[in-house]
Amino acid sequence: MKEHNAPFVHLNVHTEFSLVDGILRIGPLVDTVAHSGMPAVAMTDHVNLFGMVKFHRAALAAGVKPIVGAELWLDDPVGGSDGPTRFIALVRTTAGYTTLTRLISQAYLQGQQGDRPVLRRDWIAADHAGLIVLSGGKDGDVGQALLAGDDDLAGERLDWWLQHFPDCFYLELHRCGRPGDEDHLHAAVAAATTHQVPVVATNAVRFLRREDFEAHEARVCIQQSRTLDDRRRPRDYSPEQYLRSAAEMAELFRDIPEAVANTVEIARRCNLGITLGENFLPEFPV
Repeated sequence: MKEHNAPFVHLNVHTEFSLVDGILRIGPLVDTVAHSGMPAVAMTDHVNLFGMVKFHRAALAAGVKPIVGAELWLDDPVGGSDGPTRFIALVRTTAGYTTLTRLISQAYLQGQQGDRPVLRRDWIAADHAGLIVLSGGKDGDVGQALLAGDDDLAGERLDWWLQHFPDCFYLELHRCGRPGDEDHLHAAVAAATTHQVPVVATNAVRFLRREDFEAHEARVCIQQSRTLDDRRRPRDYSPEQYLRSAAEMAELFRDIPEAVANTVEIARRCNLGITLGENFLPEFPV
């Protein structure tokens, strides 16, 4: 039975087009969201928009609002770092879609670090119109500073984001059962209160059902060129990163209800208008 007026929208979802860590097919994703009564869902694949057209068409056909975005790498964070950090960029306007395509292209063309296409902070500062940013949770630059106990550095990084994304930056909270999730959550909520920054709950979705976790781990091992029984391989994911229902997310974050409510508010703010099925050819002088 449908859950009408679902008070939650998934805003961090990797599909099968996230070749590094996603096995969630677009069809089952959209069907599940529509059946559960959620009004919208985001696709935020790993530094790509390969599945955007398929996702956009499938969501509209199912009566679900499609939110387009991507998970991106950030280099040279304020204060230095041991390596690139992550953040989520969501398309807020049609202009934001072209912004995101330019940033992703720039990362691949000019920001390659090994197998990672990484963005520089000054590129984002120069080109960021029409986007909403989620902090990346414990894997973001603010989250890394919070977990290190460096509140001053976290505040400095927060100030940078708020300067360039006023009213469009959210501290992302996770409760996926991974090491550091809960420590980060409490530190992030404290920082949000101090700096007057809104928070938002996501489940960092990588697969459809909890029982799909082992298949997902196999996908990750293929990408890492490792085997499942390799004791040295990193365990970066948990069985909890499935497409939770709105009721499950509301219960999971019952102590921080604004983090759930803000998912619906962000979905309301994201409005992408694109034309599909029409050819746009360049004009060449004949």
